[in-house]
Amino acid sequence: MNNDYQNTRNDMELEAMRQQMATLKKKLDQQEIVNDRFIRHSMERTANKINRRYYAIMALCLLMIPYSYWAFVKLNSFSVPFWIYTCIVMLVCLGGTYYNSRNLDLDMMTNSLVDVRRYMARAKKFDANWLFVGIPFVIVFLGWFMYESYHIHHDAFFNGLFWAGCIGGVIGAIWGLSLHFRTQRQYQEIIDQIEDITAED
Repeated sequence: MNNDYQNTRNDMELEAMRQQMATLKKKLDQQEIVNDRFIRHSMERTANKINRRYYAIMALCLLMIPYSYWAFVKLNSFSVPFWIYTCIVMLVCLGGTYYNSRNLDLDMMTNSLVDVRRYMARAKKFDANWLFVGIPFVIVFLGWFMYESYHIHHDAFFNGLFWAGCIGGVIGAIWGLSLHFRTQRQYQEIIDQIEDITAED
């Protein structure tokens, strides 16, 4: 009689422990889902910031084509070939930026983290390699700009356009590099967040 009572009591305690474990597991699963959604929202916000920056750059590239003709050819009598080269630089920049922005056109809330990480790593690598394309273009542009401004005024020291180009080039280089490193840092933040989630799994 005592053994039956003890067995029944043990079974009840075991069942209660199972229910408690099931409840705890359910709560942990729910917490994991909440954490996963929170991190995915954070990654999506970061990716949207990069994408908005890309669209702003693309819009600027398009605006620079007619503006550069007015500013260089009409206003300062630069040569048409220089303006054509400027347009080529803007179009290459536009094309490269658009191509890389396509890596961000994925739903981070539904796609697998493996796919998201692969796209982010690809975009980060392309953005890093873009310097090898952009820097030579900019060097040629600035050199040609200096030549055109000197050719018009024949005196570099007293040439306001020449020095405006120098100052603009320095400011543009600082701004461009800061933008580049910020974008690289944001890509790395997304990749690190994904690695933190997958490491827990």
